[in-house]
Amino acid sequence: MKKISEMPKSERPREKLQFRGVQALSDLELMAVLLRTGSCKTDVMDLSGKVIKAIDQNKGSPGLDTLLTIDGIGPAKAAAVSAALEFARRRIRPEGIRVTFPLDVLPLIQFYADRKQEYFICVSVNGACEIIASRVVTIGLVDRTQVHPREVFADPITDRASAVIVAHNHPIGPLEPSEEDREITKRIRDAGETLGIRLLDHIIFNRKGYYSFMENEEMEKL
Repeated sequence: MKKISEMPKSERPREKLQFRGVQALSDLELMAVLLRTGSCKTDVMDLSGKVIKAIDQNKGSPGLDTLLTIDGIGPAKAAAVSAALEFARRRIRPEGIRVTFPLDVLPLIQFYADRKQEYFICVSVNGACEIIASRVVTIGLVDRTQVHPREVFADPITDRASAVIVAHNHPIGPLEPSEEDREITKRIRDAGETLGIRLLDHIIFNRKGYYSFMENEEMEKL
């Protein structure tokens, strides 16, 4: 990863935001703008990556104590990150968004496409086809993630969800599902039937596109 000082000025996060708009920035770059500077030991881009990892590993809500364990994050930076996350939760909530088709959730999770590891995500849906919550279930390796149905359904059971949509990013390789992807989809579907929580779709996505089990009529074939 390039340090800020090694980047052309037009590609540095703050300047990129000014000239190309906030939508052009990756999560890493957005966090770098929020942190503003690194530390004496760590460049702001590396520090941003560590903060994002902590956010992902704590389901989007790392406490101040967690943030303060990151080398280079002091009370001021930890407070800024916590405040930004809470502001976003209050103003931009997926809860209540109606799902007409499973792919309606894609805009809510697309930002995971730039991750270097596989992220397995579960979206809980209520009986009115409204989103209850979207959560990261597990974080895996660059080419696979290990997930068990009990991890997938732990939160939807608490949510009293009637259905779920699962998804994961493919950092490398094609979008087409592997045999492992098909096997875990079948296991999740079967477990959901036992629990009375329907699996609506499994979506595989990257920066360029997506693959939907439902669209490709694979749900019935499993």
